[in-house]
Amino acid sequence: METGSPDDTGAAGTAKATRDDPVWTGLPPGLLRMRRLLLVVWLGLLTLAAGLLPGLFLGPAWAVLALLPLGLAVWGWAMLERNWRSWRYAERADDLLISRGVLWREETVVPYGRMQLVEVTSGPVERHFGLASVQLHTAAAATDATIPGLDPAEAERLRDRLTELGEARSAGL
Repeated sequence: METGSPDDTGAAGTAKATRDDPVWTGLPPGLLRMRRLLLVVWLGLLTLAAGLLPGLFLGPAWAVLALLPLGLAVWGWAMLERNWRSWRYAERADDLLISRGVLWREETVVPYGRMQLVEVTSGPVERHFGLASVQLHTAAAATDATIPGLDPAEAERLRDRLTELGEARSAGL
């Protein structure tokens, strides 16, 4: 194969990955299941409120309002998956990369030496689904970053590794 010629994927010059390319890790599917369940529960309640309550007082014509939340549920189901697929993170030698976003892509680079606090949080719904979030705090509030929906063991491993790397990098400052 010639240099710069299209490879099996149809992209030119992407056949070989360099050593500096990050290894991206996506979020586990439990986060998608949790968010979809919350979508169904909230829109189900909205459907009941929009379809039944006005129908009791204003007649059956208002029951058509129940179709709006159902349409939102179908649209939201697909959008939640697109959003879930957009989240990923990569650990590199000197920093952590977090990428997310469907329409507006956002990539955050957090240098290990700038981290001040790494915490693992898990609310009641997250705990029910066996999920936890890692939140990174830096000196600049704008660069605080969160990785949601991780397995608790992975969140703790990531917290410990980032804390260790942060202490090693900040010792030289």
